[in-house]
Amino acid sequence: MRVVVVEDDAGMAEAVIDGLREHGFGAVDHLSHGLDLLTSYTAYDAVILDLGLPDLNGYLVLRQLRKVSDIPVVVLTAEGDESAVVSCLRAGADDYMVKPPRIGELAARLESITRRWRAAEPEQAVVVSGDVTVNLTTRSIEVAGEPISLTQKEFAVCRVLVEHVGVPVGRDKIITEVWGARTPPNSRSLDVHMGALRAKLNRPGLIVTIHGFGYRWSR
Repeated sequence: MRVVVVEDDAGMAEAVIDGLREHGFGAVDHLSHGLDLLTSYTAYDAVILDLGLPDLNGYLVLRQLRKVSDIPVVVLTAEGDESAVVSCLRAGADDYMVKPPRIGELAARLESITRRWRAAEPEQAVVVSGDVTVNLTTRSIEVAGEPISLTQKEFAVCRVLVEHVGVPVGRDKIITEVWGARTPPNSRSLDVHMGALRAKLNRPGLIVTIHGFGYRWSR
């Protein structure tokens, strides 16, 4: 499981990261700005979010994140009054802890909410289209029985399409889910990654372009 700590206090972030690693969380990253999270959340399985960020208020970051993702979020902040807790939970937080956290408890809460999140995921984790098999749980893809190596962003684009197999998906939706809400809809990043994805799959007609709208993953 890959966790990101969004915290502008480098000392606090380091303490949390070191503690989580001691409790078995091997992949823990650090971001100091809310915008960085909104443009990279697809790379993570859980978020530890501070409210006092230098660029955006943590509540706003949480609300924006919830428009595009249900990734588990634990809010970690110095604000411990009831109104702050209620505001965070209503904004979409899964849990809430006051600084300084007890790392063992934080680790246990992360494990609990990610376990519930995974249990709530759709059972349809494997999608088969012809000789192309996409496993959404393991984030892997095979073509004619051979594994295909995709970059993180390429698989993220693939995932959005596969989750709506047979249904046209707009460019703006794909860009928002993969690159974040602040990325303009005319960004060329999608075109570049879509071209690379199609080339690696080498299955003409699998990903259909809907001119003026977006793309569709064929059944």
